[in-house]
Amino acid sequence: MALSGADTSHPLLANDRASAWLGISVLSLGDGAATIAMTLRPEMTNGFGIAHGGMLFAFADSAFALACNPAGADAGTVTVASGVDVNFLAPVRAGQQLTAVATRRSQNGRSGLYDVQIFADDGPAPEAGRTVVAEFRGRSRTVPMATADSALSSQSVPSTPAAG
Repeated sequence: MALSGADTSHPLLANDRASAWLGISVLSLGDGAATIAMTLRPEMTNGFGIAHGGMLFAFADSAFALACNPAGADAGTVTVASGVDVNFLAPVRAGQQLTAVATRRSQNGRSGLYDVQIFADDGPAPEAGRTVVAEFRGRSRTVPMATADSALSSQSVPSTPAAG
């Protein structure tokens, strides 16, 4: 995973295989904010030759997670999604550079509200501009780490039969 500078490292990314597979680069991190980037690869497209909605969702969800969980946060808690809505506004094609900008809109106790905008570069020249291709609104809930750990350990994962 490409990280540029000490101020863009985050402990959440240490074991985040999904974000690593997406090829996410962290551009900036702050309390309640995160900006990340990736290039849409051919294997991330659907049968129509445009971005699979799940890829854009996962990209926005990574920005959401980074914004919800500041690097220096209380180690005894974790902030997770309690719900999200996503609107896909314009198609994205393989090779386009994407940027997701996550911003906290509200925080009240253990609940928060975050918006993530996904932009696609319109062309190779910087003056070409950016188009908003998706809007993601996430609702968060901060829970004790033990609660998150027990929820994960209680999920049964079916075994995959060996190829033979």
